[in-house]
Amino acid sequence: MAVAAASSRQRAALRLLRRRLIQAVPLMLGVVVINFCLIQLAPGSFLDLMTAENQVSDPATVELLRKTYGLDDPVWLQLVKYIWALLQFDFGFSYRQNMPVIQAISVHLPATLLLMTSSIALALAVGVAAGVVASVKVRTVWDTLVSVAAMFFFAAPSFWLGIMLIVLFAVKLGWLPVGGMATIGGAGGGIAGVLDILHHLILPTLALGLFYAAIYARVMRSSMLEVAQLDFVRTARAKGLSRNRVTVSHVLRNALLPVVTILGVQMGTVLAGSVVIESVFSWPGIGSLLFDSVSSRNYPVVLGIMVLGSLVVIGANIAVDLVYMWLDPRIEIR
Repeated sequence: MAVAAASSRQRAALRLLRRRLIQAVPLMLGVVVINFCLIQLAPGSFLDLMTAENQVSDPATVELLRKTYGLDDPVWLQLVKYIWALLQFDFGFSYRQNMPVIQAISVHLPATLLLMTSSIALALAVGVAAGVVASVKVRTVWDTLVSVAAMFFFAAPSFWLGIMLIVLFAVKLGWLPVGGMATIGGAGGGIAGVLDILHHLILPTLALGLFYAAIYARVMRSSMLEVAQLDFVRTARAKGLSRNRVTVSHVLRNALLPVVTILGVQMGTVLAGSVVIESVFSWPGIGSLLFDSVSSRNYPVVLGIMVLGSLVVIGANIAVDLVYMWLDPRIEIR
């Protein structure tokens, strides 16, 4: 019976995955069209900036560059060509980095993935633990401390928090580096190089992760208190189970559902939030590349990063649906 139920859940998960992937196709098309149109409405173009930086004033040269980059085509034709190129995994060419867009993104992607992974891990660990403590110790000094800390880190702007962390831990105490991903001419490769990167990762992870940890702590506290009042929890207590076992095995697992929902929604905002944090800490990731590309009107790279962010959000929401089915077998997502 248990094997048949597990097999049924696996088939349901596969159906869900197939359905979500099919739904992602028109969604991605809509994202590409909207972002392309918004960029077309923005004043100026990368050609204007490129000719100004290189002091190109010859009309024939400007026209040749316009034709080379396809800017002489109507907007609708540029959009069709761009969508066709995306279908062939061609994100265009970045004149700023003098390389294909996908290559420019891939150079900066590992740094952003490292920062996102560490920030989300910190936010989940701290936020869930703080929420559990606040709910178990409700209306005590521990609950008050968690609530005050969560309110502070939620209200504090991430760039301000990053600057304050630099002032305290890098300037005043000298414990951590001011910025960058590695020491220039420092540890090199091997274990020493990994430790050097982790040393530089601490401050940006704290600045980005504590904001989301504050959200998870508040949501987890409310969810734990709500689930603790349900009938199946009271039944578990009536059976004589210990308080710790009831909290971990019955309350915690069901209380995680709202946190998982918020995590899926916020995957895109973590990528967007890294723009500010990477600028503050000179972290060489996608955020820094996006900031430079917007400033230089390098729109092919901007579009490529937006498409990447959309894929991250879609993938995260699919993962959330699958985790839902794993956390609560009663849920049948249709």
